[in-house]
Amino acid sequence: MSIKVTVWNEFRHEREDDEVKAVYPNGIHNCIKDFLKKDEELNVRTATLDEENCGLSDDVLNSTDVLIWWGHMAHDRVPDDVVTRVKESVLKGMGMIFLHSGHHSKPFRALMGTTC
Repeated sequence: MSIKVTVWNEFRHEREDDEVKAVYPNGIHNCIKDFLKKDEELNVRTATLDEENCGLSDDVLNSTDVLIWWGHMAHDRVPDDVVTRVKESVLKGMGMIFLHSGHHSKPFRALMGTTC
């Protein structure tokens, strides 16, 4: 059995801060992906804010068992329709893990029903 994981990252901090870029030259999403791929039971892909639909189309979300969300500085740039799709996917059973300052993300706030 394979667990399908999507690692989402806004991919801003690594491109705008030289110190962060030095640590994560390919983005923190790819660092997380590379670590998770060591487990043969995980099928891991990435998605970022700049992709169409933030990389989270219906097809991607429908084929994701667990969505890992890493956000830091661009929470407000995630379109509301993407937030709605993510929330609906979680309510249908998709797992969700929020990392770093994900508690400020629009999907987290939508799921919690609070501004946090």
